Amino acid sequence: MNLAASLSLQTARHLHLAAQGLLRPLGRRARFTDIHATVRQMSLLQIDTINVVARSPYLVLYSRLGAYPAHWLEEALAAGELFEYWAHEACFIPFEDYPLLRHRMLQPQRLGWKYSAQWVDEHQQEIAELLAHIAANGPVRAADFSHDKQTKPGWWAWKPHKRHLENLFSAGELMVVERRNFQRVYDLHSRVMPDWVDEQHALSEEEAVIQMLHHSARSLGIFRVSWLADYYRLKRAPLKTWLAETAARGEIVRVEVEQLGEMWLHQTLLPLLEKPLSATHTVLLSPFDPVVWDRRRALELFNFDYRIECYTPAEKRKYGYFVLPVLHRGALKARIDAKMERQAQQLVIRAFWLEPGVRLSNTFLNDVKKAINRFAQWQGATEVIIENAPTELLAAWSSRWLIGC
Repeated sequence: MNLAASLSLQTARHLHLAAQGLLRPLGRRARFTDIHATVRQMSLLQIDTINVVARSPYLVLYSRLGAYPAHWLEEALAAGELFEYWAHEACFIPFEDYPLLRHRMLQPQRLGWKYSAQWVDEHQQEIAELLAHIAANGPVRAADFSHDKQTKPGWWAWKPHKRHLENLFSAGELMVVERRNFQRVYDLHSRVMPDWVDEQHALSEEEAVIQMLHHSARSLGIFRVSWLADYYRLKRAPLKTWLAETAARGEIVRVEVEQLGEMWLHQTLLPLLEKPLSATHTVLLSPFDPVVWDRRRALELFNFDYRIECYTPAEKRKYGYFVLPVLHRGALKARIDAKMERQAQQLVIRAFWLEPGVRLSNTFLNDVKKAINRFAQWQGATEVIIENAPTELLAAWSSRWLIGC
């Protein structure tokens, strides 16, 4: 196998960002069709419900599309362009990839905490009645069912109907057909996909895993083989076989990357090597963005040691509750702990941290302030407040400003 190229670390980063749609701004106003196309490019759009600023899936799309109407995501789901299921975690997935995940639905007991066979066995009558209710009356939300008990938060404390719905969702008997106020609306799989027949349309697990590896390689763009399985959380992936066969077909090419050694480049990115790559995008990223959701990959490729701390007890957090990585022209150079005060129309930056060695150049200061302003404006803010930041940054920006001033 011939060595195709020796690449700088910067070029490798640029190639990954190009594959993810983060190398350069979109350059035009977003269109509704961009929602499906962007999720297709990433393969997966992870779902998280934290609403301190924009909820994660909206923010991931914003990072790539710029200001767009947030309701487009729900409309794409309701139109059947996307579906929800467990992939990396809970994700929006292009509907055409439904066959890739069906084998997980048919063996839900392998999903761990996401499915309780014991609960299903113990509540067969109630679950059957719930399915009959949906069949007769149409889609439902968990909020449609009352719950008298006072319980603590947590999956184990969900009201019974919510646990029924989630187990049926994991088993593929129910599908999420829309979201109302970001709450799942469930309908019968048989009604959403009446022509689906598992024996005819489902892929075997082996076939699906191969396809998921192909998707992961394309969406990463450039990768170490050890990075692939995490993208869809594959537990048993034939990486050596897949690598040999895919390389033999020329779909991936071996490259040598400065500091990182052997990596693999997806063939769709080869044309980008014909001229020097430049990164011009500056934007805030979600904590659940594919660029940073694999902590080891973010550290190896970007030297960015990132841990999602929103599920960490407050006293153990190093940076904050909802910390947004700052992408600046091809590198992850800072992180901010942010909160949107919606009634006051203020984006509050509780703390701003620079990565080691980052210089506060005029380009950085101008680009990042503009990125913060654009994001804040998209969120409906008219003012930005910074509570904690390096002294020299506050001297350049001030700790409070009106957007547009």
